[in-house]
Amino acid sequence: MDSMTRIFIVDDHPAMRHGIVQLVDNEEDFEVCGQTGDWKEILDEIEKDSPDFLILDISLNNSDRNGIDLIPFILSSVKNLPILIYSMHDEKIYAEQALRAGARGYLMKQEPVGMLIEAIRKIINDGIYISDEINKRMLLDYVGLSGDRPILSSPESALTHRELEIFMLIGEGLQPREIAKKLYISTKTVEAHRIKIRKKYNLANASELIRFAINYRRKIR
Repeated sequence: MDSMTRIFIVDDHPAMRHGIVQLVDNEEDFEVCGQTGDWKEILDEIEKDSPDFLILDISLNNSDRNGIDLIPFILSSVKNLPILIYSMHDEKIYAEQALRAGARGYLMKQEPVGMLIEAIRKIINDGIYISDEINKRMLLDYVGLSGDRPILSSPESALTHRELEIFMLIGEGLQPREIAKKLYISTKTVEAHRIKIRKKYNLANASELIRFAINYRRKIR
């Protein structure tokens, strides 16, 4: 690349941000133009710093929203901004949602740190970065060859991000009160989402929802 790529980092862990800054600034054609871990600052800071690229975590400080929820707002403010989700959260659960929201790539923090630079360059040059596993899975879904998990009925495709979070926690055996505490929302809100999930899958009762969630959770492991 002939020009410098200005990169903005959004991550709720200061130590992680520091590590990403060092890694990015080590590249001759990259520079970090800003960083934050607070969702309240994201839009204002991005507009102010005018980055060419955004590294975005799913978890954010002081918010019941997450990075995926914020992608549409970011893109409405800074159109066509390439966004890479860089997260501890399982790509098998969240990568499809991130891409549908407008992200250009998804990378798990468990991967070797050098993969972050590779992912950034892949998005800049080719437009998108996802793992081979997720790429294969999405292609099979698209052509209808994924067995009993057609794309229109998969939880990743059918549920909102919050519904998917709750669905996966149900699959881990958590009760509504435990889910509410974990996600910093009310038990009433959890119950409302559980009802929406049941309606989307035509599940008769809570027991059917729990069995469905547990079975799905086992299947993707």
